Amino acid sequence: MEKYVVFTDLDGTLIDAETYSYEMALPAITLLKERHVPIVFCTSKTRAEIEVYRKKLEIKDPFIPENGGAIFIPENYFDFDFEYTKKVDGYKVIELGTEYAILRKTLKAISSSTGCEIIGFGDMSAEEISQYSNLDIESAKLAKMREYDEAFLIQGGENCVDLVLDEIQRSGLGYTVGGRFYHIIGDNDKGVATRQLIELFSRRGPVKTIGLGDSLNDLPMLREVDLPFLVKKPDGSYDPMVSFNGLKKARGIGPKGWNITIKEILG
Repeated sequence: MEKYVVFTDLDGTLIDAETYSYEMALPAITLLKERHVPIVFCTSKTRAEIEVYRKKLEIKDPFIPENGGAIFIPENYFDFDFEYTKKVDGYKVIELGTEYAILRKTLKAISSSTGCEIIGFGDMSAEEISQYSNLDIESAKLAKMREYDEAFLIQGGENCVDLVLDEIQRSGLGYTVGGRFYHIIGDNDKGVATRQLIELFSRRGPVKTIGLGDSLNDLPMLREVDLPFLVKKPDGSYDPMVSFNGLKKARGIGPKGWNITIKEILG
């Protein structure tokens, strides 16, 4: 039997974009766990947010938070030595991103120079984040615990959007677009982190990688896996910004498409 590893986005993919429920994907999650297939969360969510889902679903595999800002690998997960940046809370952490304070400082400078209002998670209360995202207050508090990525909104129309995104690139940093927010990041993305983690899994023997996502910030991850799948958006469409040779379309919205895809692959 082939050894699989699953890399998956969370919002809009494994969990419903509106209700944040993973109920529709539970049969496939159970099947993966029975087959001992690692499930790697690769998401814009923070470590604090991801740990809630890991605990609820009893998943103990590595994960990639904040659009590839780092790779968190539980200590003793791999039975070989590898390079990592630091140890924290039972994880060996490979840091790939830029410090959060630098990202925040850059956004402030760009807002000042362009005259465009930029509202980051660091500027919002948990209540405000909850209003913009439909997260409950406790989840919104976890979403504020950022380390390598700042989620933000741009006020001022399309002209300001173009101005701000151009200035981010001019500053030497990067950006990506999620389901609801823009994200400023360093010289990292989901693909860089996915590639590094695949290399570590491959040291234990050949693996076949599956990737599932729903939006533009998943594109780098999907390009790195053997079997890339795009799930449908809540309106039943596929993100038109995500397209490349070999990309497969999942037959379903979010977690429903996720469930169908995994069950078909594993038979």
